[in-house]
Amino acid sequence: MRKVSAEEAVKVIKSGDRVFIHSIAAAPHALIDSMIARAPELEDVEIVQIHTEGEAKYATPEYANTFRTHAMFVGANLRKAVREGYADYIPVFLSEIPSLFRRKILPLNVALVQVSPPDKHGYCSLGIAVDVSAAAVQTADFVVAQINPNMPRTHGDGLIHVNKIDYCIDVDTPLSEQGGNVLSPIEITIGKHCAELIDDGATLQMGIGAIPDAVLNALTNHRNLGIHTEMFSDGLIPLVEKGVVNGVKKKVHPGKIVGSFIMGTKKLYEFVDDNPEVLLLDVAYVNDTAVIRRNPKVTAINSALEVDLTGQVCADSIGPVQYSGVGGQMDFMRGASLSEGGRPIIALPSTTRKGISRIVSFLKEGAGVVTTRAHVHYIVTEYGVARLYGKSLRQRAKAMINIAHPNHREQLEKEANERFKHLYK
Repeated sequence: MRKVSAEEAVKVIKSGDRVFIHSIAAAPHALIDSMIARAPELEDVEIVQIHTEGEAKYATPEYANTFRTHAMFVGANLRKAVREGYADYIPVFLSEIPSLFRRKILPLNVALVQVSPPDKHGYCSLGIAVDVSAAAVQTADFVVAQINPNMPRTHGDGLIHVNKIDYCIDVDTPLSEQGGNVLSPIEITIGKHCAELIDDGATLQMGIGAIPDAVLNALTNHRNLGIHTEMFSDGLIPLVEKGVVNGVKKKVHPGKIVGSFIMGTKKLYEFVDDNPEVLLLDVAYVNDTAVIRRNPKVTAINSALEVDLTGQVCADSIGPVQYSGVGGQMDFMRGASLSEGGRPIIALPSTTRKGISRIVSFLKEGAGVVTTRAHVHYIVTEYGVARLYGKSLRQRAKAMINIAHPNHREQLEKEANERFKHLYK
């Protein structure tokens, strides 16, 4: 490992290279900025990534001749670039992204990462984002690391020895934080409905945001819950401290909180730092349905942008406009359905903030189906739970209309009658 300046470190990047950028709040912005500064010297550099926090200046028109971004999950910093054609989206299950690197379908020339300082044995940690980043580090021709004392040391698959790092720089900057959601009455109600579907001894998967936080807030009277999830945030900490989450019923890594990446506040980063109770593992393993299903009563709670009356779930686009990505929703929806006593749940408010119904007769033209109607078991809104598994299309339509906003039910009934004929006979 050669310790150099950021300007020197990114000289390893050459025209035509494929460069990976560390995920979520681990994005190494000092290295990214230095790479962008080299734009006049480079051309046709491909950037591959999942979601990252912070700016993505490399995906702006100014750098269109130098950098081309291929994102496997589209965050807020890339939505405009994808919409305007300066970046592209690759639809793929999160669990399969590591194989794109390992099988050389997307061979990596350079991996830009952010790590913790090395321990006495010479091992740094990928910290809060192991996800697909572990595979990137293992397969890239060159690894360039931003060493930051603010990066937590996490147990699991994110350890990387200094001998595997080609160039490094020192920084001391806070990590991006997200959290502190103020829950609305609608979100609180959805959380309670979801909590009623969660049994004691269940293994949970949920993401980040207001609804996952609302669900966690409603679980204080549950017992012996376990965690095997793609990611988690601050809302989990109180349940661990109260003993609600202890993992004693899990069959895969009992007693451990298993995830792939985290996103939250400094409190969360301090919670996971050198915490042997937390394992952050390669997402190819965490999101493997064969692994997920081995735990008991896996309850997967995921969100959606809209759901049609038959149960088709659009979670990654607004019509043809790319909003996010496939991510790990299907990995866990399928894994939960195969788990003994498992429950795959889609939870969403019945309307948008503008009052537009999220329960629709037909998905918007161009919308992406992330979870098929054959995989859906439960849909939850603030108006209740629609149990769709084993139901016909006509029965599903009735159940979905019952959890739609009252202002939209009459129109949905009319459209359902036109489609299915004699809806209530």
